[in-house]
Amino acid sequence: MPGADTDGEAGTAGGTGGGDDPGPTPETLLLKRHFTGENLPQVRAQVEDTAAAAGLGGVRLGEFTLAVSEIAANAVEHAGGQGRLELRRLPHELECRITDNGPGFTPTIPDLLPGLTDTCPGRGLWLAHLVTDRLTVTTDLRGAGAEVTLAVRLR
Repeated sequence: MPGADTDGEAGTAGGTGGGDDPGPTPETLLLKRHFTGENLPQVRAQVEDTAAAAGLGGVRLGEFTLAVSEIAANAVEHAGGQGRLELRRLPHELECRITDNGPGFTPTIPDLLPGLTDTCPGRGLWLAHLVTDRLTVTTDLRGAGAEVTLAVRLR
């Protein structure tokens, strides 16, 4: 369900105060979820529904949902089986931030499609980088964990 919030913190951030014309809100939190392998399919569906309600459509909607799904699945597989997801509407972008408390990793995004063996990691990051307009990886958050932020332009 668009705008659903299981952590009780959906809403608007960074608005202007008062006045006749407050202008556009620079950032709106649309969805905030904790996820595990068990609820990942439901979270994927919520991301897709919420992104569609925010104005993303067509192929871009599918690509964004796939990218978010890949990064969230990485957190489940490589970072202790869980993570946190925040989906935000920015003035011209839809942004998703996924964080985990795993052991951290060296963020290397391959230039070409990685091989299909376990010795060639990075397929999820590669795919997410390929289909989004912006992707950043921050590691070593307070000693462990990672944060991946991905975004697509709203047209």
